[in-house]
Amino acid sequence: MELGFTTAAYVVAAILFILSLGGLSNQESAKRAVWYGIVGMALAVVATLLGPGSGLWLLSLVLIGAGGAIGYQLAMRVQMTQMPELVAAMHSLVGLAAVFVGVNAHIVIGNIGTGIDAESLGNFAALVAKKSAAEISVLRVELFLGIFIGAITFTGSVVAYGKLAGRITSAAEKLPGGHLLNASAAILSFICLIWYFNSGGFLSLFLMTLAALFIGYHLIMGIGGADMPVVVSMLNSYSGWAAAAIGFSLGNDLLIVVGALVGSSGAILSYIMCRAMNRSFVSVILGGFGGPQGEQMAVEGEMAAIEAEGVAASLNEASSVIIIPGYGMAVAQAQQNVAELTRKLRAQGKTVRFAIHPVAGRLPGHMNVLLAEAKVPYDIVMDMEEINDDFPETDVSIVIGSNDIVNPAAQDDPNSPIAGMPVLECWKSKQVFVSKRGQGTGYSGIENPLFFKENTRMFYGDAKASLDKLLPMID
Repeated sequence: MELGFTTAAYVVAAILFILSLGGLSNQESAKRAVWYGIVGMALAVVATLLGPGSGLWLLSLVLIGAGGAIGYQLAMRVQMTQMPELVAAMHSLVGLAAVFVGVNAHIVIGNIGTGIDAESLGNFAALVAKKSAAEISVLRVELFLGIFIGAITFTGSVVAYGKLAGRITSAAEKLPGGHLLNASAAILSFICLIWYFNSGGFLSLFLMTLAALFIGYHLIMGIGGADMPVVVSMLNSYSGWAAAAIGFSLGNDLLIVVGALVGSSGAILSYIMCRAMNRSFVSVILGGFGGPQGEQMAVEGEMAAIEAEGVAASLNEASSVIIIPGYGMAVAQAQQNVAELTRKLRAQGKTVRFAIHPVAGRLPGHMNVLLAEAKVPYDIVMDMEEINDDFPETDVSIVIGSNDIVNPAAQDDPNSPIAGMPVLECWKSKQVFVSKRGQGTGYSGIENPLFFKENTRMFYGDAKASLDKLLPMID
C-alpha cells in the first residue's frame, strides 16, 4: 500500500513538474506554472514522508519547518535585484547536499558486512545490504559522480554568489597555468574514480572531493562579469545533475526525474544564452571565456549629457520609441516609472515597445519579470530577434541601465571581451538616450562606444529619480 501510494504520488508530481516547466516558457501561463511546481513539490514531500523507509518523523518535521521558515524569510527580504545571487546561493546548497548524501552512502557501504546489523543503521542501509556485489560497485560510481558534481556546484555557486553580490571581483581571474590546472584536477578525479571503484577506500574519495572543489572555484573565477547570466544558468544545470545523482544513490525515482528535468532545462537554457552571446557552449562549461583576447580599440570623443527637458522634448515629438531595460533599472527599482512613461506615450498614440536581450540583467528573464510586475503589456515586450531590425526606423531609443547588450564594440572590436556577441543595435535609431548613474564602465568593466556617438545623449542620475523628473513633462 505504501509503495503503491508513493509511486502514484511520484508520477503525479513528475507530471506537475513537467507542466510547470512548460508553463514557464510563456509569461501569461507563468503564474499557473509556478503553482504546478508548488503543488508537485508538496505532494512529493508528503509521499516521501509517508512512503517506504519513512521514519524519524520529529526530526523530519523540525527540519522541514526550519527550512520553510528560512526560505520564507529570505523570499520576503530579498530584493528583485538580489535574486541572481540568491539563486546562486540556493544552487550551492544543492551541491553540498549531494556531497553529504554521497559521503553518507560511502559510510553505509563501508559498514555493510562488518557485523553491524544493517537494520540498526536505518532503512537505506537495509536496502544497501540486499544489493549484490555488482550493484554495490554501481552504487560506488553513482555516489562518486554525485560528490564530484556536487562539489563543483558548491564552490562554483559560492564564487558566483560572491561575484554577483560584489564581494568578489567581477573580473575574470585564473591562477597561473589556467586550463592546465583544471585539466590536472579533472585527470586526478578520474584516477581517483578508478582507485575508488577497485578499493572503496575513503582516501580516493577525499582527494577527488578536494579536486572537484578546486575545479568549481577555478572555473567560475575564470569567468568575467559580462557572462554571469550564463554562469547562473549553467550552475542551475549542474545542481540538477547533482540532484539526479542523489536520486540514484538513494534509489529515489522522483529525485532522478526532477534532477534530470532541472539539469537538462538548465543546459538547454545555457545553450540558448550562449548562442545569444556568440559563445561556445563547451567553452562555457570549461570556464574558458570572460577575458579580452588582446588590446581593445580606443574610444574617442566625449560623452554628451542632456537634462530631462531635452529628453521630454524629443519624446513628445517622436512617433516610435523603443525602451531597452537593464540591470540599472532593477537596481533603481524604476520599473513602475518606466511603465508609467509607457502609458503616457501610448496615450499620445505613439508606438512604444521594449527590446529584451536574452542576457539582460544578471538572471535569465530578469527584465521580463520586472516589466510584468509593473503591468507592462506582454505584447509590446519583444525579444532581440524580433525587434533588432526596427531600430533604423525608430525615432528614439531609451537605454535604462544597460551596457554590454547595447555595446557596438561587440561588432566593431575583435579584441573586445564581448566580440561577436549579438547586441541590440540601438545606435541605428535617430536618437538615443542613455539613463546611467555616472560615466563608469559598469559591472563588467567594458567601455561602451555607444555613449560617445553623435546621436547619443547621456541622461545621468538614478533611473527612478530621472524618470520622476521626466514624467511630468510628457504631455
